[in-house]
Amino acid sequence: MFIQLAFVLTAIILGARLGGIGLGILGGLGLAVLTFGFGLAPTSPPIDVMLMIVAVIAAAGCMQAAGGLDLMVKLAEKLLRKNPAQITILSPIVTYLFTFIAGTGHVAYSVLPVIAEVATETKIRPERPLGIAVIASQQAITASPISAATVALLSMLSGFDISLFDILKITVPCTLAGILIGAFFSLRVGKELMDDPEFRRRVSLGEFDERKLELTDVKNRTKAAISVGIFIFSTLCIVLFGSFESLRPTFTTNGESITLGMSAIIEICMLSAAALILLTTKTDGIKAAQGSVFMAGMQAVVAIFGIAWMGDTFIAGNMTELRGAIEGVVTQMPWLFGFALFIMSILLYSQAATIRALLPLGIALGISPYMLIALFPAVNGYFFVPNYPTVVAAINFDRTGTTRIGKYVLNHSFMMPGLIATGVAVGLGLLMIQLFN
Repeated sequence: MFIQLAFVLTAIILGARLGGIGLGILGGLGLAVLTFGFGLAPTSPPIDVMLMIVAVIAAAGCMQAAGGLDLMVKLAEKLLRKNPAQITILSPIVTYLFTFIAGTGHVAYSVLPVIAEVATETKIRPERPLGIAVIASQQAITASPISAATVALLSMLSGFDISLFDILKITVPCTLAGILIGAFFSLRVGKELMDDPEFRRRVSLGEFDERKLELTDVKNRTKAAISVGIFIFSTLCIVLFGSFESLRPTFTTNGESITLGMSAIIEICMLSAAALILLTTKTDGIKAAQGSVFMAGMQAVVAIFGIAWMGDTFIAGNMTELRGAIEGVVTQMPWLFGFALFIMSILLYSQAATIRALLPLGIALGISPYMLIALFPAVNGYFFVPNYPTVVAAINFDRTGTTRIGKYVLNHSFMMPGLIATGVAVGLGLLMIQLFN
């Protein structure tokens, strides 16, 4: 088992280093080793989860192509420039809402330069709002009703009579509380901008770029607003269908009454939203497939395909040994499973892939579904090593040099906000589930 585990971890680490679709294809290679080398029977690939993500990404890509994302950025800029002194508190709320609506943290790229610019103009240390804003965009993944991670969690807990509302009523308030406490902590991070030695060095040497950011104007605000409205409406429909089973259509098959599952609901709603956006706004479908949201989303699909399939196969093939090794500890202290989720997310760089890889083990060990929901925000650990794209982007957008990777690598601008936000979210979740058990 340990030799197999070594191959699995090697595939994960190498895939993460390759970037892009590297994680998924190395997962496929790891699966090949497990199947042909160790004789493990491959499990079924996570087709439902992949199709749900494709549908969501298709709709989000169409919204971006129609100018909806640009409009959201413009509105965010207006809010931040009206309240520049509160940017450290407002910026994580903005990135949280962006991710919550779109279902992907990659939409934060668009607003990060705005945050950096407004902070610099206001003489506020950009590290403070940027650090927690990046963390908020990750935390919202575990609160968004249409994110790949939430969809994966919902599909895997469907056998426990868990609805989408059961997940959101815990994750939304807990993650929001986490990022707000992280934001208040960030208010005191580092020296004031004008006293920061790196900023003063750049100014003295003429390395500080004085040019101001100019955002691309939204060409057709009406079209952009329509795309955002359709997308949000479809998201609300999913929340309603996921929260109230009585609203879902029921069919009779072979004399048996069957209620339409949430996977099909999400796929239908999101594909319909994508179609309506293209038809009503007359947007080119090819343009939708070329946007950053679509590309990032499809990378996530490939990652889940390879990594989740490899992880499922490893766990299923070694379930007896795994259960015997950790069942006693996890049964007595099930919250320890959160550490496993956190560590795995550092390696996988994907909340959804982490859920698909580890949750079957948690379910097999008998951990309650509500406990698994409370531990769900623990999958937001990929800020720990500062090489995730949004982390790197935030560092590059800060012209002052205050947002940075420290001398010892792990002492970077995102570490403390990330640990605080994640720890608070999980801790509050563990307290909240006591109300439902």
